[in-house]
Amino acid sequence: MKIKSLLAKPFAGYVYKTIQKNKLTALADQERILRQLVEVGKGTRFGRDHLFSDINDYAAYRQAVPIRDYEQFKPWIQEIIEGRHNVLWKGVPQYFAKTSGTTSGVKYIPITRESVGNHFGTARNAALCYAAETGNTRFFNGKLIFLSGSPELERVGNIPTGRLSGISNHLIPKYLRTNQLPSYETNCIEDWETKLAKIVDETIGQNMTMISGIPPWMQMYFDALMERSGKKVGELFPQFSLMIQGGVNFEPYKARLMDSIGRPVDVVEVYPASEGFFAFQDTQEAEGLLLNTNDGIFYEFIPAQEIFHENPSRLRLHEVEVGVNYALIINSNAGLWGYNIGDTVKFVSTQPYRLVVTGRIKHFISAFGEHVIGEEVESGLQEAATELGLRITEFTVAPYVEQGQGKSYHEWFIEFETLPADLPELARRLDAHMRARNIYYDDLISGNILQPLVVTPIRKNGFIEYMKQIGKLGGQNKVPRLSNDRQLADGLLPYRLNQ
Repeated sequence: MKIKSLLAKPFAGYVYKTIQKNKLTALADQERILRQLVEVGKGTRFGRDHLFSDINDYAAYRQAVPIRDYEQFKPWIQEIIEGRHNVLWKGVPQYFAKTSGTTSGVKYIPITRESVGNHFGTARNAALCYAAETGNTRFFNGKLIFLSGSPELERVGNIPTGRLSGISNHLIPKYLRTNQLPSYETNCIEDWETKLAKIVDETIGQNMTMISGIPPWMQMYFDALMERSGKKVGELFPQFSLMIQGGVNFEPYKARLMDSIGRPVDVVEVYPASEGFFAFQDTQEAEGLLLNTNDGIFYEFIPAQEIFHENPSRLRLHEVEVGVNYALIINSNAGLWGYNIGDTVKFVSTQPYRLVVTGRIKHFISAFGEHVIGEEVESGLQEAATELGLRITEFTVAPYVEQGQGKSYHEWFIEFETLPADLPELARRLDAHMRARNIYYDDLISGNILQPLVVTPIRKNGFIEYMKQIGKLGGQNKVPRLSNDRQLADGLLPYRLNQ
């Protein structure tokens, strides 16, 4: 088994050097990718509709291709489902990644033969960069677990279709198959709690060295392991040294995950989505994730405050600034053109281009014009919890709009590892941190339009029970940090902790 660790060292070094070179050519690579995309796109239905044959520079491309979300892309997706070729990209997609959209219902995101390598290759590069930088290749010798959705695929328009994590399961190379857990049969179990119990059965006695997944579902796995064994995860798996995580901000989960492990392990963050694998943590020494600039995706960035404007600014990579929130727009060899994926990002460096994910465009609160975003609530709660020594299991925030003579406020639904002795003090500190982060929120409090926020504690496992009740427990499903309405908040009311 140690041969894998030995072979990984030179390969990791090669990949690491390649990525260092890509950092220096990011802008040139982006311009080249746009030219290549347009050239292929000329032969597609979309390219003919948008006169790609007349495009010779970015200005012409921007004029020809408007920004669209999935709902506006659906007519072309439907043509592909009906069996037409050369619609958004040459031929037909190799897969459809199936996602559940809040406003669009089920979404079918194309993954083409040209784009499929972006999904697995970037995940591989993240692990290999870590190995090259730290010298730790031992994790390749043990068992690796990917907490993912079912790999079973259906056919939509004769195209294999499934959750991205399930599709990715099919792309794992043969040399890692013998290391991979859980078994294919266990991975195919749809019910998350049943699946989790089987995963524990299959892994509890194994030499687990790397664990990967979305933080809240890794925590559920860790809880189940500790309940079964009576041991911390790090004691149960002495060779466990690397955790790869993504999908949500890690900070709210970090303290509890590390406490469950019982000792330090290295963490690598990644930024995958059904539409592409956009960025990954290339070093343990610097903040942020390295933008994937040389892998079939041309990026555009719209200042977040302009995203709902009729004619927003569209910036190329060389025009972005550190510290500004942008809506991420992609143009890719999956046949997505001027596509708004719904995420906001902020660059922490432009030499090289590293970013952090700051939230979702649709996840905000602006019931009174405050436009509170995910980054603000996550960092505000993290700071308040640190000051008071609290561990947060899960949380979400929604507006409470008073219909009578009372005042409105933001309601924070929080599940604690241990209930604070002084909830009003937490609410006071949290409100102060939010006012410091958002001047509009501060003005509304000062103007007596909003009253200070209210903390509503949720009972232990309340969020899990709620996600199960709505059929979104496990897999890649995440609790939204912010809602501009009360649908999620009202759904959580039965799970309030009786004080």
